[in-house]
Amino acid sequence: NDERENTLNQILVEMDGFNPSEGVVVLAGTNRVDILDEALTRPGRFDRQITVDKPDLQGRKEIFLVHLQGIKLDGTPEDFAGRLAGLTPGFAGADIANICNEAAIVAARRKADAVSIDDFEKATDRVVGGLESNKIMSKEERDIVAHHEAGHAVVGWFLEHADPLLKVTIIPRSGGALGFAQYLPKEVFLRTRDQIMDKVCMALAGRAAEEVFFGSVTTGASDDLRRVTDLVYSTIQLYGMNHKLGQLAFPKDPNAMWEEKPYSSKTAQTMDEEAKAIVDEAYQRTLNLVREKKDEVEKVARLLLEKETIVHDDVVELIGPRPFKGDPAYEEFIRRRKEFDEEIKKDQGGKEEEGEGEKKGDNGTRMGDGEGLAPGVA
Repeated sequence: NDERENTLNQILVEMDGFNPSEGVVVLAGTNRVDILDEALTRPGRFDRQITVDKPDLQGRKEIFLVHLQGIKLDGTPEDFAGRLAGLTPGFAGADIANICNEAAIVAARRKADAVSIDDFEKATDRVVGGLESNKIMSKEERDIVAHHEAGHAVVGWFLEHADPLLKVTIIPRSGGALGFAQYLPKEVFLRTRDQIMDKVCMALAGRAAEEVFFGSVTTGASDDLRRVTDLVYSTIQLYGMNHKLGQLAFPKDPNAMWEEKPYSSKTAQTMDEEAKAIVDEAYQRTLNLVREKKDEVEKVARLLLEKETIVHDDVVELIGPRPFKGDPAYEEFIRRRKEFDEEIKKDQGGKEEEGEGEKKGDNGTRMGDGEGLAPGVA
């Protein structure tokens, strides 16, 4: 439109007005470089593009170390940063700053002297799933949600390429979620079809658990089905992983109208038929796995109903370790978390002993020199 063109032309005029000898560098940022006008990105203008990806595990740890410096912690920043980096896969720097602020607020509300790791975990839950809601679910709904989330957790536990579990909860959230699970994705750059299909089966596991345990399904899997649809169509339209369509890719043009497609209506029909067949096959595979591991799903669901939130160690205790070689980053995270928890328990035990010692000292002062006498006896 005219306004867009006027703005673009004015930017170009301003940039062309600089004297090259003055050493002026113009910087700009965008998250949609694909829709910029070519006049902006040609040589001599914004010709050098620097992609800033989301930080990896080490990057998140370093960002946490920066934001933790101004917070009074119940431990060392290095220990906190290592554990929190593992809890926040896919988080950007702004998300990490938000978690640190939220954790400080949580600690302030409970009038604590320092921010604990539990405060950070609650803050992470708020950022990932939203605020805890005061929704009151019926017993039947809680039972369905528990089995739904247990289905995700157990099926993912026994699929080699599924992301390993960190935490699963059935506490309702303000965003509408009645429960959610948190995983630690492997930081990989290439995926095979088998890896993608394991993720599809894991997403379908909640609905499969509902069907196996209750004989019907609910609306709770709407977000799962959206992710399944995106994954399956990506194998067909983007990655050339379908034998009928062959080695073809049909990426979406962000500037095209919604009805404009780079393929025929016959090809579109084939895509829809193949997508349905793939999802049906994956759902049947998931149903079979849920039926095979029905006892394990029931155990996890019962524990969820009892505790509302469970973590990796709880699942290991219930159904045993995963039958696959663990991802090194995940194993390191679990090891560090156990060490961190043990240190916290030791510190708490030391504080309790110190408190008991102070109380004994007070009693001794009141008792005078009468060693071994009951309190109050002179």
